[in-house]
Amino acid sequence: MRLSTNTGLMWRGILAIVIGVVAVAWPGITINAFVLLFAVYAFFNAGLELVLMTAARGTGPVVGRLLLAVVNIAAGVLAIAWPGLTALVLVIMVAAWAFVAGIAEVVLAFGRGETAGQRAMLALTGLVSLAFGVVLALRPDIGAVVLAQVFGLFSIVSGVSALVAAANLKTHGGQSHTSTPARAQ
Repeated sequence: MRLSTNTGLMWRGILAIVIGVVAVAWPGITINAFVLLFAVYAFFNAGLELVLMTAARGTGPVVGRLLLAVVNIAAGVLAIAWPGLTALVLVIMVAAWAFVAGIAEVVLAFGRGETAGQRAMLALTGLVSLAFGVVLALRPDIGAVVLAQVFGLFSIVSGVSALVAAANLKTHGGQSHTSTPARAQ
């Protein structure tokens, strides 16, 4: 069975909207899903390390791969045993990332070679990122819910965008409706 581009976009859009509505309506379910996904990733990564360990030459790489597998298994078990703590750590990591990225953007805003508009956008983006990081760090309990809802809103917007793109493709017969410059004769 072969899907057309617009059919694939349509199904992607519908799925994104459904996931987005669930994330906005039930952020707790979304948080638990992220934690479970992290645990599955950790277990998968542990299995991959064990497979790679068998191909390693020498005892150093074998021990290193075995250690990575054990750490990944422990992370997966801890995520399942204490999902609340895992969600809290995830929020703190996002807070730290937003804080550091915000500082970097503000510093870049004062760099050379940028136009006034680019500097203003970098400074504004950096300040928003800094504020987001601080808010998440101060209230990580609420931060997890906010992250789930922002993810949901992003999914809804992304889904609507995919549906519009699918409708555009269907309307224009699968052809892009952008103009191309005429060739010189």
